[in-house]
Amino acid sequence: MHPIIDALPDSLCYLDGTYTPLRDAKVSVLDRGFIFGDGVYEVVPVYEGHLFCFEEHMARLDRSLAELQIANPLTAVQWRAIAAQLIEASPASARAGMQGLYIQVTRGVAPREHAMPQGLKPTVFVMVNPMKPVPDAVRAKGVACVSAHDFRWQKAHIKSTSLLGAVLARQISVEAGAAETIMFRGDWLSEASSSNVWIVKQGAVIGPPKDELVLAGIRYGLIERLCAEAGIPFTLRRIGRDEVFAADELLLSSASKEVLPVATLDGLTIGNGQPGPIYQTLFAAYQQAKEDAKARSTQDIGVTA
Repeated sequence: MHPIIDALPDSLCYLDGTYTPLRDAKVSVLDRGFIFGDGVYEVVPVYEGHLFCFEEHMARLDRSLAELQIANPLTAVQWRAIAAQLIEASPASARAGMQGLYIQVTRGVAPREHAMPQGLKPTVFVMVNPMKPVPDAVRAKGVACVSAHDFRWQKAHIKSTSLLGAVLARQISVEAGAAETIMFRGDWLSEASSSNVWIVKQGAVIGPPKDELVLAGIRYGLIERLCAEAGIPFTLRRIGRDEVFAADELLLSSASKEVLPVATLDGLTIGNGQPGPIYQTLFAAYQQAKEDAKARSTQDIGVTA
């Protein structure tokens, strides 16, 4: 066997109503998720056993499923119960840190045909994986990124399992030794391979508008709220390439990165090349939001580390 295959975890997962070891989980080769990438997914952060922004992730799951004309196969209560079961079953060492609850729903199994068949039973898969937080030393310096043309499809607002475009985009930065690939459609900023992108100019946070060209990450709403609480101006609008390179600060956001400062883009220094004051404010506020979420135990799944 390949070493990667040998290293697959034996943790519990949920597949179509059954809890089973991840290594033993199987789906049909005719599942439309396998054949066409005909499905959607979500990754919900879990801090010390507590789900973070769970309702927001479920709302986006509903939006993505609606775009694909797939009825949500489970209720919010059922999704939360599955999450609780899997988090409880994960090792105590994992529960004590940061995890990601991965949810995937595909259209289901059918003979291979491009047209969307009706009446299929969706395939539902859920697992919990450890997530590596960004090291403090990296945060203290900021990260290097590279830019690229956004060559992906124009339905980026769907959190689709068809991620080849994102894989190819991420590989650009991997081969350049960079943290992320920041993409532009023509002269306009869109997003990174697996992150949203923000600029800071004259104390204001500015992000691309929510449309079909950008996956509006859960942090879109969270950052807007954190900015409002901190008195930081927040705007969504088209952002030109020149504005990105001339920004006072450049930020990434995602479930795993939370909020992360970019020090250089294509080898050019952003701002003064150091994490700026808006980043520092938002990162501190983000940590407080996590603590507040954990404190609302009645809204959590009730799992403790």
